[in-house]
Amino acid sequence: MTQICILTAAPDYFEDLGPARATYQRLLGDDIAFRHWTYPGDLAEYELVLPLLVWGYQRDSGQWFAFLDQLEEQQINLANPVSVLRWNSDKSYLLALEKAGIAIVPTVISEALSPDDIAEAAQKFATDQLVVKPPISGGADGTFRLGLGEPLPESIAGREMLIQPFQPAIAQEGEYSLFYFAGIFSHAILKRPAKGDFRVQEFLGGSESGTDCPAGAQELAEQARRAAEQTLGTETLLYARVDMLRDPEGQFRLMELELIEPSLFFDHAADQGALFASSVEAG
Repeated sequence: MTQICILTAAPDYFEDLGPARATYQRLLGDDIAFRHWTYPGDLAEYELVLPLLVWGYQRDSGQWFAFLDQLEEQQINLANPVSVLRWNSDKSYLLALEKAGIAIVPTVISEALSPDDIAEAAQKFATDQLVVKPPISGGADGTFRLGLGEPLPESIAGREMLIQPFQPAIAQEGEYSLFYFAGIFSHAILKRPAKGDFRVQEFLGGSESGTDCPAGAQELAEQARRAAEQTLGTETLLYARVDMLRDPEGQFRLMELELIEPSLFFDHAADQGALFASSVEAG
């Protein structure tokens, strides 16, 4: 087995990384190393570095981007590559994918969020229910559902934010996630929020279950993954999670393309992650 290092969250991150670490040890061997991305030490000794557990990087984006620059300068063998991580760190990549022909959840960017921006987006999207989130975000940090006329939360007022129409399917059906390793489809899950919420993260009460891919889901996932590879001029991504849901007309639309530190939900994979392990070994 190639000598591997997995980068993890900072020591004070609130979620327990223990179960995820144990899963990666099961798949990749007990001798894999784990280093905090905030002070990783010398990574040149490793044949492959995977940023699979850098949860919370968005909380210090300046340090995160400086770290990516350092990895690039040192020519660390990182999967996915630094260019991919840098691009995927800012969710404005959705607009680049839209230009490439990918059906995304409609999105506009406000450089400094104001009530006027909310009103304009509501008119543009023909809805009075919107979702706003920071371009650099994760784990639903800074993400709010706002009705037209509601006061802006102080934490996001005046900040650069993405604005999207609220998608009722998130509560009615759920959000699909499809997983690819070295370009090969592995498995899919359906995530649902807690009653009365719209966020699907487990620590917020969300739940997930294994599922078959409904018609159209895999086609959108593969189109989005390939469009990202073509946009970035990179080889096949080692791992990718594609999040999507149906719009009110029933069309699947891309919510996010997770290429940095996605939870991979191997418990719902028929092979329990064997395809991922073999892809890492081959890569």
